[in-house]
Amino acid sequence: VSFILGILPLVFASGAGAFGQRSLGITVLGGMLAALLVGTFFIPGFYALVQTGREQLKQRLGIGVQDQSG
Repeated sequence: VSFILGILPLVFASGAGAFGQRSLGITVLGGMLAALLVGTFFIPGFYALVQTGREQLKQRLGIGVQDQSG
């Protein structure tokens, strides 16, 4: 999150070369926000779906689900 906040001066740049700084800032900001959202919402949800499917497959095949906690 601190990196995203550090990019904001590029996004709101003014003066000489502001167009290039803004376009770079907006691109980097968009990429970092996308990575943050994917890492926060998509990956845990995808893990839950895969884990549920794995457990259902093991039940159908008659394989016991092993406890993998240390």
